[in-house]
Amino acid sequence: MEKIASFMINHETLLPGIYVSRKDKVGAETVTTFDLRMKMPNREPVMNTAELHTLEHLAATYLRNDPDWKDKIVYFGPMGCRTGNYLVMAGDLESKDIVGLITKTFEFVRDFSGEIPGAHPHDCGNWRDHNLEMAQYVSKEYLDRCLYCIKEENLVYPV
Repeated sequence: MEKIASFMINHETLLPGIYVSRKDKVGAETVTTFDLRMKMPNREPVMNTAELHTLEHLAATYLRNDPDWKDKIVYFGPMGCRTGNYLVMAGDLESKDIVGLITKTFEFVRDFSGEIPGAHPHDCGNWRDHNLEMAQYVSKEYLDRCLYCIKEENLVYPV
């Protein structure tokens, strides 16, 4: 079997950032998958499932309601390695195109107060597994060390 593209990225030098993971053609349309890397793989602790789950609920809700981007959002969800999230969007996009959107999304999570959307037994398959305080903590960390000072090295995968 051939190694898939995401396993060919050098995870030993990967920094937090916004990366184009892949682009796929679906009919005449292009779908862009972004790697929203929040943690340095294999060099720092990963996120726990509770904060990642809360982050998923809040970010997906925000993205699907953003007036300028909601029609391009296909999917937002966690990576199995728990070092970040995937964002799938309609369109042939580059990392720099969505820095503002991702910054606003993580500011929303950082500043959120109230009841977590969809955190009820009727709405969610694991509704008890949430941690808002830690979702806010990891969002603030991502903003402060990456999004607010983003550089080319945070937008293009290392070789």
